[in-house]
Amino acid sequence: MDFTPTEDQAEARDLAARIFSDLATHERLRAAGTGSDPELWKALCAAGLVAAAEELGLLGLVLLLEEQGRTTAQVPYAATCVYGQLAIAAHGTDEQRARLLPGIGDGSVVVAGAFPAQQGIRPSARGGLSGTVPVVPWLRDATHVLVADAGRRLWLAPLGEGTGTEEVELTAPWSAGRLTLDEAPAEPLGPGPGTGTGTDAYADVLATARTAFAGLQAGVCAGSLARAVAHTNTREQFGRPLATRQGVQLRAADAHMDTEAIRVTAYEAAWRRDAGLPYATHALTAAWWASEAGQRVVHTGQHLHGGAGADVGHPVHRHFLWGRQLDVYLGSGSEVLQELGELIASGS
Repeated sequence: MDFTPTEDQAEARDLAARIFSDLATHERLRAAGTGSDPELWKALCAAGLVAAAEELGLLGLVLLLEEQGRTTAQVPYAATCVYGQLAIAAHGTDEQRARLLPGIGDGSVVVAGAFPAQQGIRPSARGGLSGTVPVVPWLRDATHVLVADAGRRLWLAPLGEGTGTEEVELTAPWSAGRLTLDEAPAEPLGPGPGTGTGTDAYADVLATARTAFAGLQAGVCAGSLARAVAHTNTREQFGRPLATRQGVQLRAADAHMDTEAIRVTAYEAAWRRDAGLPYATHALTAAWWASEAGQRVVHTGQHLHGGAGADVGHPVHRHFLWGRQLDVYLGSGSEVLQELGELIASGS
């Protein structure tokens, strides 16, 4: 396997890094509160970084999400690329791709994901969806939501008639909402139920999401650690920088190794998907590292800031909030570990 980015992936990553560093500043993030930054979203779409997700592949998307995570930029980038661009490109019909992908690329269509499968969501005989999803990240920004129903079939529902949304605050400021469906119009993603493709599509989208959000977590952790390193190199205690203390060095070294473990497992899962190889167990492995190691790293980043780390207005606190949200999104560490064990035991 080779995780070396292609020329296009490297150029896209560098462009994303510039946009995020220029626009996802502490001042702009503080002004956004728990909402997202529409100007940053416009800049990403104008640069073609949403439309390029399919061409760059999942590994390319993971590289871009790392850059978002470093700055904790508040835009629905991961959700729209995973549940919109990649899901529709891989599993949608020709008509759905032609109708929806251009709008996703230019930012006029934003897709959130009601994942994992929602036991309370069921289609009716009339073709609508009914039920409630307690939390959907980025729902407040969305025009459509990709819903996985109780039977693990995928439905694309436009927000409007038959849908209700209510603001919900999460640990991280992800513009989340509670989704209520009442015979809401929805179309199956792809050929639809009865074709034998529905549950396969669900498994692929969920594994893709776990891999992508693991990449996002790698960036969150890298950003937290970078802030901690900068702080301990400049903060002095008894006439010496904190970074010269062995205890500080050991904590930082452990956090670095944890971050690298998240990154390399996400890279491997993404590379395998792009290569057309089985990657379900690899996605679960990446999700486990993102959960278990991710929470350790963001705790370390906050701890190494000392008293400043306890300030909820400090930039490192955002990394802590994002890291703890990502640690349970799409399954906590113990949940994905159980799923991984069952998958290995089944020989799948």
